[in-house]
Amino acid sequence: MEIQEIKYQAKDYKSDQYVRWCPGCGDHAVLNCLHKAMAELNINPKDMAVISGIGCSSRLPYYMNTYGFHTIHGRGAAIATGVKTANSDLSVWLITGDGDCLAIGGNHFIHAVRRNVDINIVLFNNRIYGLTKGQYSPTSERGFVSKSSPYGTVEDPFIPAELALGARGNFFARAIDVDLKNTTSVLTDSARHKGTSVVEVLVNCVIFNDGIHKNITDKDFRADRTIFLRHGEKMIFGKEENKGIVLDGLKLKAVTIGEDGYTLDDVLIHDAHTKDNTLHMMLAMMNNENGLPIALGVIRDAEAPVYDQCVEQQIKDVQSKNPTRKLHDFLMKGEVWEVK
Repeated sequence: MEIQEIKYQAKDYKSDQYVRWCPGCGDHAVLNCLHKAMAELNINPKDMAVISGIGCSSRLPYYMNTYGFHTIHGRGAAIATGVKTANSDLSVWLITGDGDCLAIGGNHFIHAVRRNVDINIVLFNNRIYGLTKGQYSPTSERGFVSKSSPYGTVEDPFIPAELALGARGNFFARAIDVDLKNTTSVLTDSARHKGTSVVEVLVNCVIFNDGIHKNITDKDFRADRTIFLRHGEKMIFGKEENKGIVLDGLKLKAVTIGEDGYTLDDVLIHDAHTKDNTLHMMLAMMNNENGLPIALGVIRDAEAPVYDQCVEQQIKDVQSKNPTRKLHDFLMKGEVWEVK
């Protein structure tokens, strides 16, 4: 008898738990996109594990009809590494925030990326500590006024892309909470990548940091201030799709096609798969202050040896050369004494 493949739907990944985020929080949108991405990938819910640390975003495992583990502050990457290494067949997702991931969890984050463990890190970045009621976070801009910096923070922020690529990351993507279609696409690409994938989602906190990403998420000017990168396609953006990214010496420059001598041929083609991350870093660091659009989509997607696969193969190699198969045999193979 022919066995028909089960086709999962987004609802199959939803738990029966009430979603306890503030109405209007950007986290709702990301959760929705994750459900849709899982359905598109058709992953059996029992083959998926969602790990989190502490923070508003870290509530997400409760809202997934999958295996889940709400762990401790900043340690989600370490737990996720252990889960994936112990059971490489699982699709492992780490849900984290800018505080959980880049402050107390910063060291775990960069080493998970460096090791290239096959986990999917979804970093919710609202540039604030929301769960603890409005302190500035590692991604808050210099001068940001908050409950813990009433006169403005005197620190420079981390840029997640810079950290991920600096830690030799092989997959980095960026999305915004109001663009559900492209966020779903990015999460799907993340799952298909072998190795650590980092997806930074710019989300809004309606209570403590409302409108923090408005300069790029507002529909009135989103097309002119952001660019959605696709591998193999020209870097074109703008409401009229008449703007492009070109190289100006050793720097990137935004130009209007057909003006100042620039033609479509001058516009760069995005190569997400190249091993050299020089251009990926330049794209990830673009910002409106420099007259460049914010890069969204998959910025880097390169192949590299995967940690958990290497560990699994190493164990098999050692076992194949060692005749000892049982604990009893191991304990008895050395010098032993019989006590009577």
